[in-house]
This record gives sequence, structure tokens and C-alpha cells, in this order.
Amino acid sequence: MLAQPKPTDSNVLEHERIYRNLRNQIMHGEVPPGQALTLRGLAQTFGVSMTPAREAVRRLAAEGALTLSLSGRVTTPALSNERIEELASIRALLEPELASRALSRAHLALIDRLTLINSANAEAVAKQDAVAYIRTNLEFHRTLYLRAQAPAILAMTETIWLQLGPTMRMLYAKLRRNEPPRNHRLILAALRAGDEPGLRLAVRTDVTQGLRHLTS
Repeated sequence: MLAQPKPTDSNVLEHERIYRNLRNQIMHGEVPPGQALTLRGLAQTFGVSMTPAREAVRRLAAEGALTLSLSGRVTTPALSNERIEELASIRALLEPELASRALSRAHLALIDRLTLINSANAEAVAKQDAVAYIRTNLEFHRTLYLRAQAPAILAMTETIWLQLGPTMRMLYAKLRRNEPPRNHRLILAALRAGDEPGLRLAVRTDVTQGLRHLTS
């Protein structure tokens, strides 16, 4: 007996495209906290039917990147101070561990790559480009953490980044940065020196210091 064709195959592809695109926008702070979205609007934006838009939203809601009410209202999270503190604490646990696991594989080519990313981060600061700043900041961390070869920890970390994305845009506006994060330089120095305690401290400080400005 022939298998029935799957009419949803194209929807699956469209759903994946919408999911990845919207996920990146949220993670990089392109969508402000508490922003209301509609399935119809998303479908129109991406040129698809409602079905793949709905599936992408459900997937992002499961990751905490969007909230989906019983009435179907979709919004980006507007985090309370308590929630920000909680997520900052989780980052302070996960990210130093990732950095520590990556240290033994932090060869010179990786450090050079991180230095280039940090230069791009500095350019974003000079241009006051908040989205580019957040994107290059996360790229700096992710490039290092990939060397940890700990995909489960990295996946949890990226979920935290995703939930914090809209809030990070608010943080950038509040801090009015005019130079790249000092702790990135300390992270690079610790990597060059093979200094695990120094690396853990620099990463922990980097991932919590800014967020705590939002709750003070």
C-alpha cells in the first residue's frame, strides 16, 4: 500500500524558516519586550499561511521566547526584576562551566577568532547599533562555548539568551555603552594564560553585571 503524501511537508519547511528567523530577531533584541504580534501579521510578513506561523509561535512559546494566551494573543516576554535575577543566576551557573570545559581546546586560532568578534562588537558600540552589539556579544560567547563540546548545556544557555533577548535591548539603551565589555578582554587574557579560575570569574561577571543594572 502506498504511503499517503504528506500535505504538511511544505508547511514544515516554512515553519522552520519562520521559527529560525523570528528566533534570531527575538534573541538579538530586534523585538522589544511586551511587543504584541499576531499570527495573521506573521503569516503576511513571511508570505505563508497561518499554519506554519502558528507552529513557529507554539515552538517559540515552549522555549519561553513568546507568550501565547488562551485567546491566541502573542507577545514577547516583559520580564519582572525577579525573573531577570533568576535568569542571570542561571547564566552565572551555566556559562562559566561552558567556558571552563572549552579552555583545554582554546587554541590560538580560536582566540584570534574571538578577538575579531570582539572588534566587531566594539564597532557596534561605536555606531550605537544595539542589535549588532547584542548579536556580536552572543556570537563571542557562543564561539567559545562550542569548544566545550557540551551541547545540552549550550542548548539550555541559548534558551536563556532567547528569553532575555528583548530585555537585552532595554539594557543596552539604559547603559548607553561607549566601549565594548571590559570583561571580554579579561576572558581573552584568561584564555591566553590558561587561567581557569580567572576565566570562570570573568565570564560570570560578564554575564551577570549588565543584567543587574536592570534590577537596581
